Amino acid sequence: MSLSKIDAAAEALIRARRESTVALAAPLADALGDAGDAYAVQGRVAAELGWFATSPPRYWKAGGASRDAALTCAPLPPGGVWTSPARAGEWPFHLRGIEAEIALRLGRDVDQALASTLDARTAPALVDAMTVSIEIVDSRWQEALDAPGLCKLADLQSHGALVLGDWVPFVARDWGAQACAVCIGSQATVERRGTHSLGDPAYLLPAWLRHATRDGSRLAAGTVVTTGTWVGILNAVEGDFVTAEFPGIGHASVQL
Repeated sequence: MSLSKIDAAAEALIRARRESTVALAAPLADALGDAGDAYAVQGRVAAELGWFATSPPRYWKAGGASRDAALTCAPLPPGGVWTSPARAGEWPFHLRGIEAEIALRLGRDVDQALASTLDARTAPALVDAMTVSIEIVDSRWQEALDAPGLCKLADLQSHGALVLGDWVPFVARDWGAQACAVCIGSQATVERRGTHSLGDPAYLLPAWLRHATRDGSRLAAGTVVTTGTWVGILNAVEGDFVTAEFPGIGHASVQL
């Protein structure tokens, strides 16, 4: 019995992860017709690799290029979520892209019924804490970040690992004035201010929570979502020491 196109994409990613290699996305470019197909691949890869065998995912990424663009989400393998100061050690990477982000933590359980009622005004009340995060961008596709968009979404939106700093209370901030600074090895420091694509990291909460509970899952208090880069993707290499700082919130670091 031949594999379906969704199965073929999932099998390619499963094999790439198990063998620490990369697969060609080009032959699968027409395998995924929409985001729903990509999310189905995410689910099949997670099930095969046993990432969330006993409970719903506790770590997520979500984001979008603007408030007018489609929001995308991905549940993150727990083995690749590390506390700052972190060391990558032998964690397999093909790329080492660096994104400086803010992660948010739920202060209460959220089910499908509650998620369906939320909007950008009410959802932030569900968050009890925030922290600086560093997402390390990677790909299981040979084309890497040039792979088709749905292939990247199927591959956890090009996720490699996540580093979380110390948690602080989540309070209202002027995100348009928020600064961040990223240091990578001997490269010049990259500084940005007010550059989150959605203007406010919490803006994505309603869409993320509806996505994460769409199958009837209940997200537990303490579930974390990292909310998108403030600096684009910066290039790092093995051996670099990376720090990200958001003044007034905190910092995180990782030795690659």
